[in-house]
Amino acid sequence: MLTDETRYRILKLLEADPQASQRRIADELGISLGRVNFCLQALVDKGLVKVNNFRNNANKRAYLYLLTPRGIEEKTRVTLRFLKVKLEEYEALKSELEQLRHEAAGAGRTDEATKA
Repeated sequence: MLTDETRYRILKLLEADPQASQRRIADELGISLGRVNFCLQALVDKGLVKVNNFRNNANKRAYLYLLTPRGIEEKTRVTLRFLKVKLEEYEALKSELEQLRHEAAGAGRTDEATKA
């Protein structure tokens, strides 16, 4: 399954470096080479990425991954969705940290009171 996070990270990487190899994408994203291949194929099938061979390259396995206009639009949409999720996670974590600080401050006062 191609999650928003994976889609976002692959589209962002390809926009920055269209010549990135599947192996490099896998290494940078920390996912398997097979998963990268599956995800890229899904992006190509959806018309978000176009794949070209380097015609003059001695390494015929080298490809150029170009975001299509539709791919650029999708990257914008997925970026906004991904940002919303990360902001929600941040707010939840911030709230949890504040609660832990409050509990720790209360526990500190209790420890001081039992020592006296």
